[in-house]
Amino acid sequence: MPLSKVLVAALPICLLLAGSAVAFIRRRTVYPFLQLLGAACLLVVLFTHICEALHWFPGMRWGLEHSAGHYVDLGSAATGITLFCVGYFLHALSSN
Repeated sequence: MPLSKVLVAALPICLLLAGSAVAFIRRRTVYPFLQLLGAACLLVVLFTHICEALHWFPGMRWGLEHSAGHYVDLGSAATGITLFCVGYFLHALSSN
């Protein structure tokens, strides 16, 4: 993935992280913490794509199927989306 696409994706991920941090600071419960943890996992996805684009840590074999880099990326993406969505949904339900 080219670095320009990674940098474009960085903005929404950083906004999710900042919004989750604010929600957690305002209301220190489990649900905003799940959101924050999910956003942090998405930040790991961003960092893996930066490493892939800049060819850092070539031993991870970024971008190749069945490599350590692939599984770090895939696991972080799945965990991040799941935690963020569950935290957001439960936070929205508990706010009423």
